[in-house]
Amino acid sequence: MTASTGRTATYVLVHGGGHGGWCYQKVARRLRALGHEVYAPTLTGLGERAHLLGPDIDLDSQIDDVVKVLQFEGLRDVILVGHSYGGMVITGVADRAADRVGHVVYLDAANPEDGQSLEDVAGPMMAMARQAGRTVDGVELVLWPFPGAGQFYGVTDPDDLAWMDDKLTPHPWKCFEQKLRLTGAAAKISQSHIVCTSTLEGRDVETLKARAEGRFWAIDTGHDLMITEPDRVAELLDRVARG
Repeated sequence: MTASTGRTATYVLVHGGGHGGWCYQKVARRLRALGHEVYAPTLTGLGERAHLLGPDIDLDSQIDDVVKVLQFEGLRDVILVGHSYGGMVITGVADRAADRVGHVVYLDAANPEDGQSLEDVAGPMMAMARQAGRTVDGVELVLWPFPGAGQFYGVTDPDDLAWMDDKLTPHPWKCFEQKLRLTGAAAKISQSHIVCTSTLEGRDVETLKARAEGRFWAIDTGHDLMITEPDRVAELLDRVARG
């Protein structure tokens, strides 16, 4: 990537289901090389925080994870990015901490309305995930990893698949079935959408383009585009910062 000619920005990158902050390593390196500040928190119960898994973890608690990062790091005017299920999280974060968020980016992500859950937004996929789930210590878990599970997320490179194998973790089902409750506080926060061409068919593209005032880009790659196309993702995120 070439050096950015625009202002530096602060990004908070929120991962999707079964992942952790680790999945943004490639993109974070590229953004930092351009002079930006980057945070990639891991939601409670996942990744390196899997030891904190418990029956109380739901969408609200994972929204709070990110709100607390904004508060305790003293962050304002952040570019808040969410991938996949992370779209549910960042929508809630922007609503609860609107004074700290300058822009929201949906990265092949769920784009929920008030009162919707991820189960509502992506019903067939969530039903399939739940069928393959199981309960451990009273916690219903889905998205169980298996060797080569990265293929489920559109990753094909053997090195990337091997890298993901010991990092993916199961996700509490409660996070996917809980309804998102919004106050409307984030209504004036601008947004952008970066999607994969494989998911275009299930999206209302014209509505998303209108909401984003034209900031809508499609990348011909798999769902985990921050792993498969980090250069392009970082380039577009930098473009968002440049206005």
